[in-house]
Amino acid sequence: MANNQGPQGTNDPAGSTQMFRAFVDDAPQTRQAAPAAASSGPRIGLIVGIVAAVIVVAAVAWLALG
Repeated sequence: MANNQGPQGTNDPAGSTQMFRAFVDDAPQTRQAAPAAASSGPRIGLIVGIVAAVIVVAAVAWLALG
């Protein structure tokens, strides 16, 4: 490996790469829990939207026939 130590005050690109790789290696552990929580959000919104649409259609039908 090359000696990447420079004078003080300069960023070490190899150090940044190592930190990024450590971050990427740790990321899949946090991503496994996220899809389960995130998938219920859009489903709930979809169900609420469908129920609201049915209520609106029923109200319009009741007003038109009544």
